[in-house]
Amino acid sequence: MTESTPNLPVSVSVASSGVNTGDGAGRAFESVITTRDLSVYYGSYQAVRHVDMNFGKNRITAMIGPSGCGKSTVLRCFNRMNDLIAGARVEGTITYHGQDVYAEEVDTIEVRRRVGMVFQKPNPFPKSIYDNIAYGPRVNGWKVSSMDDVVEEALTRAALWDEVKDKLKESALALSGGQQQRLCIARCIAVQPDVILMDEPCASLDPIATSKIEDLMRELADDYTIIIVTHNMQQAARVSDRTAFFTADVDDEGVRHGRLVEMDWTNKIFTNPSDPRTEGYISGRFG
Repeated sequence: MTESTPNLPVSVSVASSGVNTGDGAGRAFESVITTRDLSVYYGSYQAVRHVDMNFGKNRITAMIGPSGCGKSTVLRCFNRMNDLIAGARVEGTITYHGQDVYAEEVDTIEVRRRVGMVFQKPNPFPKSIYDNIAYGPRVNGWKVSSMDDVVEEALTRAALWDEVKDKLKESALALSGGQQQRLCIARCIAVQPDVILMDEPCASLDPIATSKIEDLMRELADDYTIIIVTHNMQQAARVSDRTAFFTADVDDEGVRHGRLVEMDWTNKIFTNPSDPRTEGYISGRFG
């Protein structure tokens, strides 16, 4: 049920985002989200400094690095979740298919529909499984011939349908943690996003549930662009096409600021990184 990417607000055109290459094997990709000189502030504190990134269409990109380096802060910028934090502001540019996400005419609600988010802790609504999935289409005022079909397709895409098809009217809160997280992914899929953001989606799950989520991510990448923040370097190596390594620099006043060190194809990051700081983190010498 994915769709082509029309304009964010009706009146704003979406420019071509171009193509980037660089893996040495001819694997080109179209950039869906691009940042240029991105900095994020909380009040006067500059949490992240001058980040330039490209996220490829139908690729899984992992963002790794030690705690407090700005990974989740950057992730939340992509669908303007930081707008909900008092004192937060963004400098630089973030474009989605060539459209400035922070332009005045852009509809924030539409941004969040097209760029969905799955959080670290599963957060199903205190509703039935069915109503969790149907919530987004209903709120968006969709005219659908069959909501049952929307719910079934979303749950099927999230590899959950066979487990819950006979208890759709039961509370979503009765599901296991791994099932709840897949339900949240299904709820995200139900509104037909283009990009799925995942902020440590397996942090609270056991290894079996984590494996199911990782398998699901690989399947979903056929139709969605996925950006994941993870502290699990093995997970990043297993599931991602590209990896971005962040660290925290300490300035002359002893204040930490998040910074992107490098971003490249995952195999290169884990076998032959360009920056010694990346090698030090991956090898466990710090972080």
